[in-house]
Amino acid sequence: MARLFLLRHAKAGWAEPGMRDFDRPLDRTGVDDAVATGLAMRDNDFRPELVICSGARRARETLDAVAANIDLGRILFTDGLYNTDAAGYVDIVREAPLAETLLVVGHNPMMEDLAFALSGSGDEAARSSLAAGFPTSGLAVIAFSGPLSEISPGKGHLEHFLTPHDR
Repeated sequence: MARLFLLRHAKAGWAEPGMRDFDRPLDRTGVDDAVATGLAMRDNDFRPELVICSGARRARETLDAVAANIDLGRILFTDGLYNTDAAGYVDIVREAPLAETLLVVGHNPMMEDLAFALSGSGDEAARSSLAAGFPTSGLAVIAFSGPLSEISPGKGHLEHFLTPHDR
């Protein structure tokens, strides 16, 4: 069974004058929340073999804070997660190097759209929590019966949906 972990980047500060949106750093709450998500991943034994992370600063800093508490597999960065839609996220997952567990660190609304589109079934509590929105540092865990290279809408099972406040 393959698992896809979808992690929305942590809370970022507003852009300073002249700063690109791409370069916005995490704020203090964001760092704390990302650390909490990393601890929750460790506690639940959610250990990806492969990570694909947006190149945006806030996504990279989120990954750094998560990685402080859990061993992550191979890490790849792509700006494609910053400037594409949910369908583009599906393509990125399908084209990723072979892995049974993949963590994607990206942005909303794509993460929320992707989690809803892929999850044809799921744990009722997780589905209810996701329906309330995909907060910063939120983590969706979606299982598939086949390889991640063959994911498609409605074929996943939402196993868990964690927020930093669930710890």
